[in-house]
Amino acid sequence: MKIAATYDNGNIFQHFGKTEFFKVYEVADNKIISSEVISSNGLGHGALAGLLGEQGIDVLICGGLGGGAQTALKEAGVEVCSGANGDADQAVEAYLRGELVSTGANCNHHHHEEGHSCGDHEEGHSCGSHEDGGSCGGSCGGCGSKPVITGPNVGKTCRTHYRGTFNDGTQFDSSYDRGEPLEFICGAGQMIKGFDAAVANMEVGQVVDVHLMPEEAYGLPNPDAIFTVEIAQLPGSEDLTVGQQVYLSNQFGQPFPVKVTAKEEKTITFDANHEMAGKELNFRIELVEVK
Repeated sequence: MKIAATYDNGNIFQHFGKTEFFKVYEVADNKIISSEVISSNGLGHGALAGLLGEQGIDVLICGGLGGGAQTALKEAGVEVCSGANGDADQAVEAYLRGELVSTGANCNHHHHEEGHSCGDHEEGHSCGSHEDGGSCGGSCGGCGSKPVITGPNVGKTCRTHYRGTFNDGTQFDSSYDRGEPLEFICGAGQMIKGFDAAVANMEVGQVVDVHLMPEEAYGLPNPDAIFTVEIAQLPGSEDLTVGQQVYLSNQFGQPFPVKVTAKEEKTITFDANHEMAGKELNFRIELVEVK
């Protein structure tokens, strides 16, 4: 097994797309047996994924990265554990112990759909209108050899009713209002971490109230998820207005939702952070059925 860490003077480098060096660890029997530092040769994030794939890397441990990079790494067969910081050797050791949890990318809404939320920009994006029911980039769960969520319901199909509110009591979502419980596989990364963790230990018929900090929900806002592009390089962007929700397509043609935050004569700025990023959330959850 080979693990690569974004590397800068002994520490985890925080911006994957600008990584100049990786430290590559050879692992056997869950122990590091050798390591070496390799250069990225100034490649961009899409090409970096290819480089890691060519090196036979199984897992990348890094700081921040966007959905475009995450997609490229997935295409290259590389598992991603993001949100790491500090000493690179210690981060890899923590990963091998199953203690390193990926922050992933922010999810759209509390349930997880296929798609991508991207902070990294590549030329040649295309732009489309935003419809309801956006998508999620990255992972809502964690990474490592051991599951992050534990409990008797993990791995089972669960049906729950729920009501979600902000701290001021304002409701932002409710399955009761839709008249249909939400169905998902507990612990499979289909839900935000705090919701998943609560359901993992519930009994059918039980109702619980949970208060989730941002780290257990949609994460903290990522400044790297705000990016500016030239209007001339993004067909359709000339018609967009500030505040508009749209989908962009990454270099693989996969859509990810963004919000227009600024527009100048020649440039336009997008924010790919989830609208719930940085917010504390409250859920009343009722476990209706476990299949």
